[in-house]
Amino acid sequence: MENQKLKEITRYAIMIALTTVMTMVVHIPTPSTKGYLNLGDMVVFLAAIMFGRKGGFIVGGFGSGLADMLLGYTHYVPITFIVKGLEGFIAASLLKTNLGKKVPIIPMILGGVWMAFGYYIAEIFMYGAKAALASVPGNIVQGLFGGVVATVLGVALKKTGVFNL
Repeated sequence: MENQKLKEITRYAIMIALTTVMTMVVHIPTPSTKGYLNLGDMVVFLAAIMFGRKGGFIVGGFGSGLADMLLGYTHYVPITFIVKGLEGFIAASLLKTNLGKKVPIIPMILGGVWMAFGYYIAEIFMYGAKAALASVPGNIVQGLFGGVVATVLGVALKKTGVFNL
């Protein structure tokens, strides 16, 4: 039992680190909201595919929040923890539905839309409605891109049996 718990923690830690790195490697600042676009969503979605709701939330929240902290976007850390954590949780939850099993890209799209909406709501209070609205298109594209890549990788990894480790 302890060995299984250690494996789970190790897998989460690896995916948290990968989320942090993928978020930091390519980050494009968005001046209107003092935020940035990144590639971390693909790892959050991959964690949702691999680990389910709990893992999607943990990897999304901690991995993305850690990247914000390390990049100096500390004002976003609590928002990111909630928004990205729920992004992974929502995608994983929807993957368990009949639609999610048949068309796995749909849960990813909805998780990405939630992410854009979550940041939009938070940024209204931080910067005003106009500036917050300016970040929505970029966040939607970021979420869609991450969802497509994660879906393709998830299907390929399932065929290799890597999820059974």
